Amino acid sequence: MTEAPGRAKNLPSPPTFATVEEVRRYRKQRLAASFRLFGRFGYDEGVAGHITVRDPEHPDYFWVNPFGVYFGHIRASDLILVNDKGEVIEGNYPVNTAAFAIHSRVHAARPDVIAAAHSHSMYGKTWSSLGRLLDPITQDACAFYEDHAVFDDYTGVVYETSEGDRIAEALGPRKAVILRNHGLLTVGKSVEEAVWWFITMDRSCQAQLLAEAAGAPTCITHEAALVARSQVGNEMAGWFQFQPLWQKIVREEPDCLE
Repeated sequence: MTEAPGRAKNLPSPPTFATVEEVRRYRKQRLAASFRLFGRFGYDEGVAGHITVRDPEHPDYFWVNPFGVYFGHIRASDLILVNDKGEVIEGNYPVNTAAFAIHSRVHAARPDVIAAAHSHSMYGKTWSSLGRLLDPITQDACAFYEDHAVFDDYTGVVYETSEGDRIAEALGPRKAVILRNHGLLTVGKSVEEAVWWFITMDRSCQAQLLAEAAGAPTCITHEAALVARSQVGNEMAGWFQFQPLWQKIVREEPDCLE
């Protein structure tokens, strides 16, 4: 990206809506498309993984993938609505207990967060086993420079909301947290932003694993990394960089919007 979103002319921007129903439809369609993308990228690991988005009418409820359904088959109409007690309010499938335990607490702790994404992606979970932050060795990785954390207390599958509270505490005000021996969790003020951060963070994990296997990568300086983060790691950049993926998936798999 040679020019930051907001500086170039004629760039699209997040839409505005007249009704709650329009916001809900928009969010659900982007969420379904995001699961299709996760399926394409191989982020599925059995029934593990979840992306959530707040309901615009009931902000303590969230939409999430139906438990046990393959990411690559999910449609907007398949998504389930879960309340703050973990009860399915709308939809024909159960909720993943781990999804509720983690996401309900992240959403509760971060009123600014509209969406959150987590899966057991290959490079994310591999990097997580090191219990380290990502280094600013590429421009893309700078999106997370001083804006991600490590949750370093793996105790098994997350079934309790108390564990979700501790993950939310580790995340703090940042855009991402590395769950040691587990995977990645990213958040954003839109589905597009949260999902893009997950995709580019997983790739950044891959890049650092490859670089360290080949030698000793050179880090970008502190000052330059902060500049790069302001350019590629801001909210608008996250939303905008998702758009080519949205265009691709809805053209090739339009049934995801049903």
